[in-house]
Amino acid sequence: METAIMGRPKVDLDTLTDVALAARIVIGDVNAATIVVQRNNQRLFRAALSILSSRSEAEDALQSAYVRAFAGMAEFGGRSSLSTWLTRIVINEALGRLRAARRRKACFDGNSVLVLDEYRDKLMRGSTAGGSPEYVLAHQQLRQILESAIAALPLDFRLVFVLRDIEGLSIEEAAAALEVPQATVKTRHLRARRRLQKLLDPEIRTALQGTFPFAGEDCQALTARLMQQFRTNPQLIAMERQEDDRVAK
Repeated sequence: METAIMGRPKVDLDTLTDVALAARIVIGDVNAATIVVQRNNQRLFRAALSILSSRSEAEDALQSAYVRAFAGMAEFGGRSSLSTWLTRIVINEALGRLRAARRRKACFDGNSVLVLDEYRDKLMRGSTAGGSPEYVLAHQQLRQILESAIAALPLDFRLVFVLRDIEGLSIEEAAAALEVPQATVKTRHLRARRRLQKLLDPEIRTALQGTFPFAGEDCQALTARLMQQFRTNPQLIAMERQEDDRVAK
């Protein structure tokens, strides 16, 4: 809840539309930016992680994507939800990093096959799911099985599966985020589920919400870093975007 400024009435940011929130971010409203980050951190982190397979790289990509999104927030016109718009930005950021990593041949072995043990170690490092110690112990093995199976999917299938089955996006939302036809989303999702069917029983699906966690201190720390940058030096965001565009060329 914003405090009243110069006699203006308080504004309940939670009730604002996506377009209204974006407009407030454009004029430097830190509270609006904080709400947007907190609402989308989990989904965007999972999307980045499904592409990059490293917690640290996914977090870096997420932060860079937010910087680019804040710099271009004036371009958000509400044709899709703000969440979908942000998802598309973080996917493009992560894919760009993946392409660069492939060129450097730093993230893949000689056969371009991801090492699942290394993937799982990176995935499990850092924040953990909330709940009691009993909950963590009961689900640790299950989560490792799930995450290893998902990691084994081809990138296109893995990303669609994360967006649809873990994040719960509709076909329309996933297609908009990935910028592909809805039929492509349906096909990739079906093939991903068929590949996983041999490893995952129906009851395992209830545990999917606990995979790829990004919460607690990790989420708060990223939010704090972004808001400090947004609050103290908004010009830096525009400068970083210009530098990114220059390097890309």
